[in-house]
Amino acid sequence: MAISFKVNGKSTTVDVPADMPLLWVLRDVLDMKGTKFGCGIAQCGACTVHVNGVATKSCTRKASTVAGTEVSTIEGLSPDGTHALQRAWEELDVPQCGYCQAGQLMAAASLLAKTPNPTDVDIDAAMNGNICRCATYLRIRQAIHRAAAMPAAVGTRSGESNQ
Repeated sequence: MAISFKVNGKSTTVDVPADMPLLWVLRDVLDMKGTKFGCGIAQCGACTVHVNGVATKSCTRKASTVAGTEVSTIEGLSPDGTHALQRAWEELDVPQCGYCQAGQLMAAASLLAKTPNPTDVDIDAAMNGNICRCATYLRIRQAIHRAAAMPAAVGTRSGESNQ
């Protein structure tokens, strides 16, 4: 089935089975390896991407459901790694093993797009679906607060902003 959509601002068409998970379209068909496979049942958040600006678990999202949408991945968060969240993550040494961090960053970007100055409660609620095996949750929360305070905090290519 031919499915057309945008990925990180670029139009693309893939010929894949309608029920193929978006995660595998991104990783195996489009060779975008930033989005990770974690659990395959939408529980861990490692596969989080944005579909029309909404944080979405790509491991259970069928490819056919993204036709005509805008998908943003970690590769599209910032072309040069200078998104406020990426800078805050680096400044605070958030990752340990790093495996879950693409999903964590994408969930955090979605949060900041909706809630530019989140409270701890807001952060905890928004990040609840993203598991960090290394338990860097406190640094993740601190980094989200730091990114929210940065003047150049911009969202993904899907038009999100936290200014």
